[in-house]
Amino acid sequence: MRNPLLEKWEEKLQKIFNQIDHILEEKYGHLYPLRPNRPEKGEGVTPDADGLFDLGVSFSAGLGSQFGPGYVFRVKLATLRKVPEDLIEKIEDEVVGLISKELPNQFPGKELGVARDGHVYKIFGDLDLE
Repeated sequence: MRNPLLEKWEEKLQKIFNQIDHILEEKYGHLYPLRPNRPEKGEGVTPDADGLFDLGVSFSAGLGSQFGPGYVFRVKLATLRKVPEDLIEKIEDEVVGLISKELPNQFPGKELGVARDGHVYKIFGDLDLE
């Protein structure tokens, strides 16, 4: 049985990622063909399972991380084409900016940050469920 406060927290976080996925799909989704087994935008079970962008987020205990526990994510593009590194960096910066802007709206009063943590990005800080 899962903690209902944890479920509420993660629903709010997923809402942010779903909104960002939609923004990215509208802005960049037409630039590259999808992998052959990838459903078109809106045809998958969840927004991270279809279209060009895969923005899954998951909890990490933070072992070995300078930021401690938090929620990690990567910005992945579901294409077989080579995407220029500068475009990937631009999109990653945009995602970090959108998350940073939306976190206070979904989690008022919480001190949360977003930063690169090795090969992933991490949302960290006041993870108290209340």
